[in-house]
Amino acid sequence: MTTIVRNLQLVRDRITTACVAAGRNPATVRLLAVSKTFGAEAVADAASDGQRAFGENYIAEGVEKILALRGRPGEPLEWHCIGPVQSNKTRLVAEHFDWVQSVDRLKIAQRLSEQRPAGLPPLQICLQVNIDGGANKSGLAPDDVLALAREVAQLPRLVLRGLMAIPEPAADFDAACELHARTKAVFDAVNASGALPVPMDTLSLGMTADLEAAIHAGSTMVRVGTAIFGNR
Repeated sequence: MTTIVRNLQLVRDRITTACVAAGRNPATVRLLAVSKTFGAEAVADAASDGQRAFGENYIAEGVEKILALRGRPGEPLEWHCIGPVQSNKTRLVAEHFDWVQSVDRLKIAQRLSEQRPAGLPPLQICLQVNIDGGANKSGLAPDDVLALAREVAQLPRLVLRGLMAIPEPAADFDAACELHARTKAVFDAVNASGALPVPMDTLSLGMTADLEAAIHAGSTMVRVGTAIFGNR
């Protein structure tokens, strides 16, 4: 058993334990393995143990891995862009990734829609929310989420799936729960508004340090890198 496979199993155990503590079914939380800065061989190692969804922050690096692993035997991998997307990179993202979790501008969503190849399934989209108002962080202000969600949900070649947030590290478990609960409240409010043709189903919250708090608050997808692949 490799270190990556051993780490994956430990992270899955953490997710299960956190779900049980929160009174949730572990099947309701997906694991996104964040493979940024690690090579294709590390991704292949994790994939050998059944991990299918991988997150990349750096678009060119992600595309290189996507192409390197495209012909590997077994079930296709699912690639999530979780870093900022600039206008000059939207075509690369639209042509190679399956999900984009970091959309916070209509212009970017429109370009992704226009540039998504007709032969591929629609691009799955999460809107990034700057839930704690970090000055140097990407993401929408909570009050702006509904308006953009309504616009993105109407674009062809895209499917609006949910929200993603990366709050600043919290002092303790309770503080982390409170931060994540703010994003869950925005998620619930948008769904309750009736403004979307189909309700959102994905709440991407929690990383290595705070996945338990995120699951407690209602996360349906945790993004874990360090606990699987090691320190960068």
